[in-house]
Amino acid sequence: MPLRRPHGERHRTDRIGWLRASVMGANDGIVSTASLLLGVAAAGTDRNGMLVAGVAGLVAGAMSMAAGEYVSVHAQADTETADLAREQAELSADADAELNELTAIYVGRGVEPDLARQVALQLTAHDALAAHAREELGISEMLVARPLQAATSSAASFAVGAALPLVVCLLTPPAHLAAVIWISATVSLAFLGSLSAHAGGAGLWRSASRVALWGMLAMGATSLIGSLFSVHV
Repeated sequence: MPLRRPHGERHRTDRIGWLRASVMGANDGIVSTASLLLGVAAAGTDRNGMLVAGVAGLVAGAMSMAAGEYVSVHAQADTETADLAREQAELSADADAELNELTAIYVGRGVEPDLARQVALQLTAHDALAAHAREELGISEMLVARPLQAATSSAASFAVGAALPLVVCLLTPPAHLAAVIWISATVSLAFLGSLSAHAGGAGLWRSASRVALWGMLAMGATSLIGSLFSVHV
């Protein structure tokens, strides 16, 4: 379905699909892996054990992110495909009724009835399905579901995010391991939050602090649980 803009102008909504998947993946990679490392460290595990747990978490998390994203976005894509098929059938069965429906949509948005009819006629002549998909269903080329792209972006970004705490764990002296993982993960989360805010046109400080705060809460919770296991096991 050729849902294309007639000009080359780009907007932030053009990247909303891959941006959401990438930011969510990287954020989850940092938070889950850093939290896992801190939890097992608090339970008394040495660096080798932490690395094994961290690598396992990276692989499992990346695959889980990819599978979950693919399934959810594919379900959205299936719904869009079914809606488009039904819309095409309605256009084939009663084109006049669909033209009236499109006209009514534009009238409802404040367009004069005669002009709304002209617009509906021209858009229908150009690409009737694209016009109805956009106006009735809210489906356009820049927002259409892309399962494989979302799954790949999520898995890759999760792996990149998860690699950061693992590198820190590998290079930091054991005496300062937990503190450095905590600080580096918090700084990375704040940077990621500000980066996504910049790409999406939102406030940098609010986004950075929100992402960092939730990451710190997750790391604190797993550290507490690890400490409890260290005491009682």
